[in-house]
Amino acid sequence: MTIFLDQPGRFLFFTGKGGVGKTALACATAIRLADAGKRILLVSTDPASNLDEMLGVALSNRPTKVPGVDRLWALNIDPERAASAYRERVISPYRELWTEGQLAELREQLAGACTVEIAAFDEFAELLAGDQAPAAFDHVLFDTAPTGHTLRLLSLPRAWTSFLQSTAQGASCLGPHTGLRMQEARFAAAMGALADSARTTIVLVTRPDRAALREAERTSGELMAIGIKNQQLAINAVFEAADQADPVAAALTERGRAALRALPPRLQGLPTLRIPLRAFNMVGLPALRALLDDRAAEALSHSVSPIARPSLPRLSSLIDEIAMPGRGLVMVMGKGGVGKTTIAASIAAELASRGHHVHLSTTDPAAHIASTLDGQIENLTISRIDPATEAKAYVDRVMATRGASLDDAGRALLAEDLRSPCYEEVAVFTAFSRIVSQARSNFVVLDTAPTGHTLLLLDTTGSYHRQVIGTGAEPKQVSMRLVTPLMRLRDPDYTKILLVTLAETTPVSEAARLQADLRRAQIEPFGWVINGSLAATDSADPCLKQRVAAELEQIEVVRTLHAKRVAIVPWVTEEPAGPARLLALARDNEPQRRVP
Repeated sequence: MTIFLDQPGRFLFFTGKGGVGKTALACATAIRLADAGKRILLVSTDPASNLDEMLGVALSNRPTKVPGVDRLWALNIDPERAASAYRERVISPYRELWTEGQLAELREQLAGACTVEIAAFDEFAELLAGDQAPAAFDHVLFDTAPTGHTLRLLSLPRAWTSFLQSTAQGASCLGPHTGLRMQEARFAAAMGALADSARTTIVLVTRPDRAALREAERTSGELMAIGIKNQQLAINAVFEAADQADPVAAALTERGRAALRALPPRLQGLPTLRIPLRAFNMVGLPALRALLDDRAAEALSHSVSPIARPSLPRLSSLIDEIAMPGRGLVMVMGKGGVGKTTIAASIAAELASRGHHVHLSTTDPAAHIASTLDGQIENLTISRIDPATEAKAYVDRVMATRGASLDDAGRALLAEDLRSPCYEEVAVFTAFSRIVSQARSNFVVLDTAPTGHTLLLLDTTGSYHRQVIGTGAEPKQVSMRLVTPLMRLRDPDYTKILLVTLAETTPVSEAARLQADLRRAQIEPFGWVINGSLAATDSADPCLKQRVAAELEQIEVVRTLHAKRVAIVPWVTEEPAGPARLLALARDNEPQRRVP
């Protein structure tokens, strides 16, 4: 076995593209180490954590004992709960000193995504550098958010250290510095822990898939650049067909083999663990224990009798409805790894092929829209909201406008404030708002980041709405002359939100939670897309048949409990990249699949 299982460091981070199995592998490793007699703390840094569901226990931001596994505790870093506690720490020293008006201004200042990010990071840094809870455990394992969000999290110790060393006044987006539990010593300790190869191991989790492997390679390079060098590779869900005569099983096998033959050079020298594709969903302790145990996995597998497969509308039926107004915003949302980029690109390509002007963009730092399309399509414009680029443009714009009327001292203070890492989130929201407004006259298809990061972006959208409109009832005269991005998202004639999922327990549960969050914000999803469905094939492979049976249960859950509209997109034998294959996906005419 590879070293992270046999000789784990003090801190283990599991990171990678969404949907590759980070949470399952983190849980399985934690259980394995705990069963071996180690005291383990398992931590999720994902704003959309599903540790609770997988482990079968309600978690909070404090260590909770996991029933059924001696010596294992788990917690979620809940960004909103952390932000609430942070706001209280900031405000409480001023309650008896400031007027209510001043306190209200401070509360508003602390209402945005900057506070959410720094508060969650505060708890993360304490686990790395603090001397409280972590001291009670032999190992602390971090189940991280999908790559883009995780890279930002792991780069924050350096970013905030640099900011605090250069600032004299404090970051206005965070309120007074007295609210930060973190001091420069804690930043330095967190940076030291991450960079110490003896203490910290990064497990790059991937699948035998070209996009996931490219993402792992990019992540490896970016982590190396910030001094995090002890990296290992875990390739999850490696499939070998039981019968090469089965076309679906044979195609799935060859796709994986081809991806591994082309393993990126940076990954080739890393210690590597390969984990077979299991026939069962990774929910519950027996399944999690079996992920790293072939004998236990075989005991959980079983034969499946022939099953009646439901007939569901295809993606083309949803696109027909979307196309009818001739313009509008299409937002594609869901858990990482469910194929949001493919579905967004397919919809955009089909709308463009019908003669509509379409802008396809993404808010996902780890998205690969250009490589998914792999060619030009008439009427289609492609862009990407790059956080670093947007942050620079935002700072330049503020300095040129607000800074133009300031003296040298004032400009210096403004420039100092704008060096705060918080402003990257503000800049992304500004770019998001700009793209959303383009759907007034054309189609905009937006491929969003995985769920947790998207919810933080929507939180910023809501904060901006409250600042502009006010916290009370919206005055009629204001509503008539001003439309905020949140208003556009709430308008079903303007915005159509598609929730993309796989027919698996965890992605469906996460999409359902996302739908509930959207509805609380008065945003109603247009429909669901069940992507990459093996249930829409006729494979007779024993492993795949068992997965099909589990898929059909989840398809029924989506149909009966969650979706107003639903479309199914089958797993296809050739990767859906390039204009021709994306259009085939949108038009339901992939020749190598059978309609159930």
